[in-house]
Amino acid sequence: MKKIIRSAILLLAGMTCQGKLQGQEKGNLTLWYNTPSGDTWENALPIGNGRLGAMIYGNVKKETIQLNEHTLWSGGPNSNDNPLSREALPELRKLILDGKQKEAETLANKVIISKKSHGQMFEPAGELHLAFPGHDHYSNYYRSLDLSTAVATTRYTSNGVSYTRETIASLPERVVVMHLTASRPGSISFQATYGSPQTGVRVETTRAGRLSFAATTVDHETVKGQVRYKGIVQFSTRSGTVSNTDSSVVIRNADEVTIYISIATNFDNFRKLDGDEEKRAMAYLSKAVKQDYNTLRKKHITAYQSWFNRVTLSIGKDNFRDTIPTDQRLKEFSTLNDPQFAALYFQYGRYLLISSSQPGGQPANLQGIWNAKPRPAWDSKYTININAEMNYWPAEPTNLSELHEPFLKMVTEMAVMGEKTASVMYGTRGWMAHHNTDIWRSTGAVDGAFWGLWNQGGGWTIQHLWQHYLYTGDKKFLAAVYPVLRGAALFYVDYLTVHPTRQWLVANPDESPENAPAAHQGSSLDAGTTMSNQIAFDVFTTVSAAAGVLGKDALFADTLRRMRMRLPPMQVGQYGQLQEWLDDIDNPTDDHRHISHLYGLFPSNQISPFRTPGLYSAAAVTLRQRGDVSTGWSMGWKVNWWARMLDGNHAYKLIRNQLTPLGVNPGGGGTYNNLFDAHPPFQIDGNFGCTAGIAEMLVQSADGAVHLLPALPDDWKKSGSVTGLKTRGGFEIVRMDWKDGQVLRLVIRSTLGGNLRLRLPNELVLAGNKKMKRSTGDNSNPFFAISETAAPLVNKKAVIHHPTFPETGLYDIPTTKDGTYTMLKK
Repeated sequence: MKKIIRSAILLLAGMTCQGKLQGQEKGNLTLWYNTPSGDTWENALPIGNGRLGAMIYGNVKKETIQLNEHTLWSGGPNSNDNPLSREALPELRKLILDGKQKEAETLANKVIISKKSHGQMFEPAGELHLAFPGHDHYSNYYRSLDLSTAVATTRYTSNGVSYTRETIASLPERVVVMHLTASRPGSISFQATYGSPQTGVRVETTRAGRLSFAATTVDHETVKGQVRYKGIVQFSTRSGTVSNTDSSVVIRNADEVTIYISIATNFDNFRKLDGDEEKRAMAYLSKAVKQDYNTLRKKHITAYQSWFNRVTLSIGKDNFRDTIPTDQRLKEFSTLNDPQFAALYFQYGRYLLISSSQPGGQPANLQGIWNAKPRPAWDSKYTININAEMNYWPAEPTNLSELHEPFLKMVTEMAVMGEKTASVMYGTRGWMAHHNTDIWRSTGAVDGAFWGLWNQGGGWTIQHLWQHYLYTGDKKFLAAVYPVLRGAALFYVDYLTVHPTRQWLVANPDESPENAPAAHQGSSLDAGTTMSNQIAFDVFTTVSAAAGVLGKDALFADTLRRMRMRLPPMQVGQYGQLQEWLDDIDNPTDDHRHISHLYGLFPSNQISPFRTPGLYSAAAVTLRQRGDVSTGWSMGWKVNWWARMLDGNHAYKLIRNQLTPLGVNPGGGGTYNNLFDAHPPFQIDGNFGCTAGIAEMLVQSADGAVHLLPALPDDWKKSGSVTGLKTRGGFEIVRMDWKDGQVLRLVIRSTLGGNLRLRLPNELVLAGNKKMKRSTGDNSNPFFAISETAAPLVNKKAVIHHPTFPETGLYDIPTTKDGTYTMLKK
């Protein structure tokens, strides 16, 4: 009788789950599909907890859980500096100044580029396979990833039984957990095996219901593989039998099964590998298996939602298309009105950051924390001439500041390695980095001079340290990282040289990432490129400002400000474009994916529609010349640029282009079915870049004020709301509602106090119908201070089109720490 009752309950539960398929479960924040992934990795759904990543295929007959561990990299501690560089610098500089860039590149390949490692590889941890006998035919298929809970679900009916699998990457515990249930008792049977593309993996089944694997990562480019890893998979069942073969675990006739997956390595830090991977893996597993799935699930959701629920976004109250499978919505997004799909994509970026970047862990790499290939594209490492920085653009504005920590820590660790690189390769004080790094924080030049000579990695990455301070006001943090900021500035103090004919301070050798004008014989090398000048400007501005905040280093700060005045100004060329190089040699038909000289527009704030209209106009010309067709990450950057241009319709056009299936955009990237960004191949930076861009379309704070709805596209104007976005100065948009492109209601919390300057599309009044004060003069809040660049040099042939954009009003509200302020449309 008990079995009959239990069977009836499970059957009812299965019917209830199928009922949810028709409505409740398909919410705004769910990716869902009515077909399995098959063999395509980019169809599988990603889960992660910052230490472990997993791709859930959702296949019926043979399920695959592809696994990663955040410290599982090839090689070991190493330095990849080229000591020939320092002595060759005078010759390199002369060749470049003499206009012999290609000769300089040839020499740089010998004396700058590493003769050792070109960077190590982020490696896969293998796959767990579950083979279900008799599940050849099925119906009612459904798989999903619920962004509101970070739970992946697969559900189907086979042989009259409804099966459900749920999988989480537990945030409180360092394990991946899959829970299998069925509507009929005794219906779960499968064989579990482990597979790996790695060599030398030892697979064991030393006790009933446990499968383990262990290996050491591979050697790569002269560096011996030193990372040992251990994985343990524990199967816990309700009823049924559990048995082992030499290499598999067999489950028969169980009511429920919970699978616990623990993986650990011997990695301690970028210089030390003394950990015991077996003890670590067993400790994580032992803690997890003491808890049943429901307990782990509840704790996981609570931890996840403590980050995810901080921000909500709703665009429009109609045209909800969440009853349509995600891959179908993706195909139709570019032609149909589906604004909530953009909101889903925005939140997916936040989900991916929570899942791949946790305090104390490694930063999200080129693929976040997900990789199935032993030799991934670009080694799945950290490309710091744009991609790694883009990963963390959403961290502060979308209220995930704590998740910035892995990247910020990486910058401080690069400073250790980069100090040696600066000294050995360039004879300077301070520290620097070239265009790539990895888990070992190598800072030498890699790949080839065309790409790898770029030496602004330290200057760009320290801006994230400063941005974290601007958003949080954390002086203790600023004091702790000040030596890193100072060291980056010291490199520029020593490295910049005087241009012999123009008398400006320039970087030489230098390059504008990965772009080569015809005038340079097809070489990317040059002196004083616009992007490097802009980064040097930010370095001098940031470090001198930080010294002022901390009340120290006054003489050094003065030196930096004086040197800043000697940097080349930005220049407007003969076509009205922002010049990429010191000489006016831009090709108006150049459609290169890198538009690095617009760094000054975003992420920097040196170009502004309000403060520098001429440069703003030139940036618009450059963007139009380069066009919209581009790789995935480049489209993400363009969304941010057009948002800063206050052109919401163009920004949204880029979002539509990005949210297009791969292969539809001729010559460009797009998006895979699981909404991973397609360069192609998969690069996660495009996901993060677009999430940051959507935030910029709604709220900006880099131009002296908190600007609300600065780039709202026409398709979003009808109605919408957002909660939780953060700005410089510690302000939080508790809630903002809009209708017909105007702010209806606004609630802002001030975590630090100080003046709140608002730039608004329409007039508001404070609660109680109190009129707001119009702004005059500069913003008194120091977190919004702006250092103006020199006036641009303009080619006489250039035609400057002065910008026009919707009128806005500026208002000041004095705030107190932790005060909340409510405003309504007048």
